[in-house]
Amino acid sequence: MSMDFLKSLYFELLSYFIPQKISYRIEGKCNKCGECCRQIRCYGLKNEKDLKLMQFFFPSYKHLYIKEIDENGELVLTCKELNKDNTCSIYNKRPLFCRTYPRKKINLNLEMIDGCGYRVIKKKFKDYL
Repeated sequence: MSMDFLKSLYFELLSYFIPQKISYRIEGKCNKCGECCRQIRCYGLKNEKDLKLMQFFFPSYKHLYIKEIDENGELVLTCKELNKDNTCSIYNKRPLFCRTYPRKKINLNLEMIDGCGYRVIKKKFKDYL
């Protein structure tokens, strides 16, 4: 088990229980392109074994499968529940991480997928005053 995976697991657990101060805000709305369901980034997951462990600890990860490995060696996942018209086949029962997308996390340098209706606005020092 790699240190990156353990960090990923730790921060995933924290995100469910501890409110976090973050250095950005997210604006915009979903444009229903489906790209967020086709390009799910789970930092710290490097191989199928890591994904299987996450699926064990967080059953909602069972909706995901490995699409590819990116240039940084991280897994890019895709949702099994996405229909061809970009709608969710289990919308009323979709996992929490889908309902709260884009989820704010302190440990991420969040970037949105090209074409996404959401955008990340970095907070400036004066925003904290």
